Amino acid sequence: MSGLNLDDFGNLIKRPDSAVRREAEERRGRLAVPPGSLGRLDDLGDWLSAAQSTAAVRPVEHPRVLLFAGDHGVARLDVSGRPAGSTERLVRGVLDGERAVAILARRSGTPVRVVDLSVDCEPGDLPAEVVRHRVRRGSGRIDIEDALTAEEAEQAFRSGMAIADEEADAGTDLVALGDLSVGGSTAASTLIATLCGTDASVVTGRGGAGIDDLAWMRKCAAIRDALRRARPVMGDPLALLATAGGADLAAITGFLLQSAVRRMPVVLDGVVSAACALVAQRVAFRAPDWWIAGHLSGEPAQEKALDRLSLEPLLDQGLRVGEGVGALLALPIVRAAAALTAELPEQVPPSVTR
Repeated sequence: MSGLNLDDFGNLIKRPDSAVRREAEERRGRLAVPPGSLGRLDDLGDWLSAAQSTAAVRPVEHPRVLLFAGDHGVARLDVSGRPAGSTERLVRGVLDGERAVAILARRSGTPVRVVDLSVDCEPGDLPAEVVRHRVRRGSGRIDIEDALTAEEAEQAFRSGMAIADEEADAGTDLVALGDLSVGGSTAASTLIATLCGTDASVVTGRGGAGIDDLAWMRKCAAIRDALRRARPVMGDPLALLATAGGADLAAITGFLLQSAVRRMPVVLDGVVSAACALVAQRVAFRAPDWWIAGHLSGEPAQEKALDRLSLEPLLDQGLRVGEGVGALLALPIVRAAAALTAELPEQVPPSVTR
């Protein structure tokens, strides 16, 4: 494959329009409700104005739930509440309308797109609706081997970029980003611990399916061993994703960066998308200006990543399910901010009497 120059993203990604944001902030001071009385909705409205490059915010009419799917070899160590290699069941559950994200998406009229990067099954076993970007069947066991080869990491990264271009070209105006994976939180926690310079015990959580104390200790040990392998390559984002990430995480990272290039806002979900955002920030420091954090998942690694990204979650409902649910639940708040910013009238100044 031709070499991928990540430095290009630093030049291609610009911040949301700061002049428009100032204009939106000035207009907010003239609205019929006092400035600050709408709390975070004020800031969200200003962010949307800057992202859309217009003070007259447009409604969010074409959102999409995007789920990147992949299995992780480290799950064979029983570090997850789900059996290793069972991501296929999650994919089927979403497409059959039986998972939480599918139910909420159906109720809100938001289409869901599932992308296969490394699901551990035969490609033909997946439903026809799945978007095919298969890099390999399951990523490697990161405590003892690389998740991907260098070529596979670049292929997955480019697949994520291609998905971002497809969504932007289709007119998607906001993406609720999530993942479908077994073992993904272990890989994500390893990436976050590497980039934040913390120990395994600080970032090890219970995962979306929940695990008992013995499984937590196995997970912590796996992250500790993976950290030893990841730290020597932390200065090279693609090498880091190949060593301690996985095909789905590499694709999400590519997606986030290309979405910022295309000026397409993204709502992050849980620890996996937060880890990829942290890697992407190392590539292009302006990229996080195009993302918001949908919710706080309770995973200690996610909290560390969001703190490093300076992103404050919109919701804290104790959600651990992952799968884009938290990002999707944040969508009505973003839509409310857009509506209020666009439709609240400016206050008519009282007439001056003499």
